[in-house]
Amino acid sequence: MIYITRRERFNAAHRLFREDFPDEKNLEVFGKCSNPNWHGHNYELFVTIKGEINPETGFLLNLKQLSKLIKDRVIEKVDHKNINLEVDFMSGKFASTEMLAIGIWNQLADEISLAGAVLHAVKLHESENNFVEYFGY
Repeated sequence: MIYITRRERFNAAHRLFREDFPDEKNLEVFGKCSNPNWHGHNYELFVTIKGEINPETGFLLNLKQLSKLIKDRVIEKVDHKNINLEVDFMSGKFASTEMLAIGIWNQLADEISLAGAVLHAVKLHESENNFVEYFGY
């Protein structure tokens, strides 16, 4: 079994808040991330797949194909968007990086399987110091 990772980047805005909390409580719980006027990140997305190498091509999966799949299923939906308001697969979900990583997994897992590989991990860097890894459990 071999693992290969593709990195993509996108920019997006979001707000961490609960509608049932007043602004003061949201500020207490979520800090500056609860800004009513939103805030944004320059995200880095790492998608790791695993499987067996195809003896005809020498690839697990052609990285151009993987890149296109990620761009079509995720990047086009999130890049320069408001995660809370504009991203279909995040509708009704809390816009944390943790929930976004799960949402991205759900956008990719079946399509990667159809392409002949297995999605192993979604790693999402929100900032230089914060990132989430999700393994589909």
